[in-house]
Amino acid sequence: MSRQETMLRNFELYLEENLPVVDGFHPHFQKALGEILKAGGKRFRPLLLLSVVDICSPLLLQNSYPVALGLEMLHTYSLIHDDLPSMDDANLRRGYPTLHVTYDEVTAILSGDALNTDAFLKISTAPLSDKIKIELVKILAQNGGSGGMVIGQAIDCEFEDRVLMQRELEFLHLNKTAKLIAASLLMGATICELDKNSKTAIYNFGLNLGLLFQVQDDIIDATQSQEEAGKPTGNDEHKNSFVNLLGLEGALRYKKKALEALHVELKKLDKNLATRLDTIVKGYFNG
Repeated sequence: MSRQETMLRNFELYLEENLPVVDGFHPHFQKALGEILKAGGKRFRPLLLLSVVDICSPLLLQNSYPVALGLEMLHTYSLIHDDLPSMDDANLRRGYPTLHVTYDEVTAILSGDALNTDAFLKISTAPLSDKIKIELVKILAQNGGSGGMVIGQAIDCEFEDRVLMQRELEFLHLNKTAKLIAASLLMGATICELDKNSKTAIYNFGLNLGLLFQVQDDIIDATQSQEEAGKPTGNDEHKNSFVNLLGLEGALRYKKKALEALHVELKKLDKNLATRLDTIVKGYFNG
């Protein structure tokens, strides 16, 4: 087992041991929170955060698990809300029925709300200095809120069935997808107290990685079955996706160029960190 695989396995164990505990007599609210977190997924954002720490400050790796869990909680909240009937109305996520299907829409909305706020509670109680924790909360709030993921989702929903220009499409996905991925890397760099130039370089790498992640997701939606993807596919016809704008061949060319741009950004990073991130990119994007 590689060091990366061991790290992810340990994070998964930490997640399972630290699922939200809800006081009260609601018949299924705590179960709903646990189900969606345990459902898995790629753990891509925690992997990025923990990989930075593992390379740059390995002694802080264990202390970083609560931060990685907070990050995963916020990401999971966004998926729950994205799947709601008022948005994508999806019935499957990570190979499992979505919460509003298993339970009801109220449970799904409130589960998302709980994970959103509990994410910051988890980060605020991590065994790190107060100065670093404040900066981590700031990074996640800036990139996960109205200045990032939320405005991206708002634009995505508002402009369904209306074609955007490529620069507008990139703005949408830089905010909806890329900024949280970039924040994951920046949060790892913040834990390690890297210098300002290193933080800027790793954040810019993350933005490019996020666009690559999105175009890959659009290609999967157009080419894979629901069973293969673990979520509904073929549902992007009303969305502003790279495949809809550029066609499948055009999206594949965009992916190729994005990979090339990513490798340029990799050269600006610490050599050992660049090697680890390159391995992740190749593993996820067949780069």
